[in-house]
Amino acid sequence: MIARVLATGLVAGLIAGLAVAALQHLTTTPLILAAEVYETAQHAHESAAEAAPAFEGLRRTAATSVATIAVSIGYALILIAAMLLSGERIGPRRAALWAACAFAATGLATSLGLAPQLPGMAETDLTGRQIWWFATAASTGAGLYALLRLDGIAATLIGVALIALPHFFAPQPATPDSAVPAELAARFAASSLAVQAASWTLAGVFAGLIWRLLSREEEA
Repeated sequence: MIARVLATGLVAGLIAGLAVAALQHLTTTPLILAAEVYETAQHAHESAAEAAPAFEGLRRTAATSVATIAVSIGYALILIAAMLLSGERIGPRRAALWAACAFAATGLATSLGLAPQLPGMAETDLTGRQIWWFATAASTGAGLYALLRLDGIAATLIGVALIALPHFFAPQPATPDSAVPAELAARFAASSLAVQAASWTLAGVFAGLIWRLLSREEEA
């Protein structure tokens, strides 16, 4: 069982991570590079950045891709472990639904108080943001579980309360002293959420498919 879980997570995460890395290269990476130019606000630095050797860009792309693959492997392992612990039948469709809930907890819910940020954007206290993010993700995940997996009015009320509660304590917006244009920041926030949704969904679909294939092989 452990070997199957690890194999599923590694293979599914690798495939999903490669796809998401390509998506990032086309969407969020150009926005980050543009924001770094605004962050410096120096024409000399901008010229230097344009003249940077191609090797540096390749190294950065490779490092980002490796990190993306590692995250996708983590997503796949989390989904498989959570579904096994809950007694859920694992398949691509069910895993995709669990992935959608995971994205709702870690992406949509948390972005209501902490939108994805580019370099050079104004920020609030780092520790406070981290605590609120983890609390919101955990509370939203528990709330969704109560709504979707438990029966009764009490479970429904508890689920709604858990989802709504963290937003009464969301961090206050930072002072508007960002060097990044609002349009660029908005595009990055939307693109980041789309990439994260794709990462969770692909990890779930491939994890479900690979788990089913490995299960059939063991049964045969």
